[in-house]
Amino acid sequence: MAARSKAPGVELLPSAEPVRLIEADGTAVPRRVLPGPTELRAAYRALVLGRRFEQQATALVKQGQLAVYPSAHGQEAAEVGAVLALRPTDWIFPTYRDSVALLTRGVDPVEILTLLRGEWHCGYDPYVHHAAPQCTPLATQAPHAVGLAFAAQARHEDTVALAFVGDGATSEGDFHEALNFAAVFHLPVVFFVQNNQYAISVPVSRQSVAPSFAHKAVGYGMPGVLVDGNDAAAVLSVVGEAARRAREGEGPTLVEAVTYRIDAHTNADDATRYRPDEEVAGWLSRDPVARLSAYLTNSGQLNVDVEAAIAAEAEDLAADLRTRLVAELPPPADELFAHVYHRPTQRLRDQAELLRAESEER
Repeated sequence: MAARSKAPGVELLPSAEPVRLIEADGTAVPRRVLPGPTELRAAYRALVLGRRFEQQATALVKQGQLAVYPSAHGQEAAEVGAVLALRPTDWIFPTYRDSVALLTRGVDPVEILTLLRGEWHCGYDPYVHHAAPQCTPLATQAPHAVGLAFAAQARHEDTVALAFVGDGATSEGDFHEALNFAAVFHLPVVFFVQNNQYAISVPVSRQSVAPSFAHKAVGYGMPGVLVDGNDAAAVLSVVGEAARRAREGEGPTLVEAVTYRIDAHTNADDATRYRPDEEVAGWLSRDPVARLSAYLTNSGQLNVDVEAAIAAEAEDLAADLRTRLVAELPPPADELFAHVYHRPTQRLRDQAELLRAESEER
């Protein structure tokens, strides 16, 4: 297929302010078209389930049941909105912080946490959920998404690939190579940057001097869009439009969701060493769950009974996760070595034998 080009122009530039449909206090932004009630209620349910899942996963770390958990508390609307804007047959390429995205996609909570329990590289079947394994190296999932989109284009499928990327990943070579290839070959990809303000402890101001991460799209000849990542309605709308463009052959889009990671990077991080309390408090007032709840309640689309039912569903999810995860037996130690090489090396066989002998002595 011949490569296509698109001359960069002003229309590729993101707006100065992020797209927002619902204000932080739950009021609708005037003259903006919101997604329908069914979509917004589904987003609210996913937000509540995701928030409860996050709390339970963090508790499991403290109980020694998980090796680590990178919380997405505060940026759930970005993950929920992005996934719900896609079709189930579209593919997502998540990072280690995108467990809420996987939950929204319908992956079993225990299977989501298998990676973070240190048992397998991926606990679910990617082909069943159209969700690639969670990626720990920064930005390597972006070329994976591009590769899948390239294949889909060659097969004349209308599949869209969405790559979740953190703000830190935008400094990696893989990110730029992926954007360039996707733009040159006009591939159906949405690059979704969750700008949670810190790459571990490095603030955005030390990450890039571009006006926004979305502005980087211009250099590759694709549109860049800024969206309020704490506004699930806005993310639904913006990613939905980017997916439509991709599906209809208009090429990739770079979306930057401006949000904030309320919790520390992981349980191994002390965020108080690099973030002032007042900064965190400022973002707490923009909470994505409370924002959508307020809008739905004030507009008569959510009542006390429905809210209580969703809260009960979230508690059931957490209880089931606790029970099943604790009851899960660790895989045999031999499996650490079983899938490294088709023909294990002598050193690997020696290591396996050493581990086996040590396990038998205990």
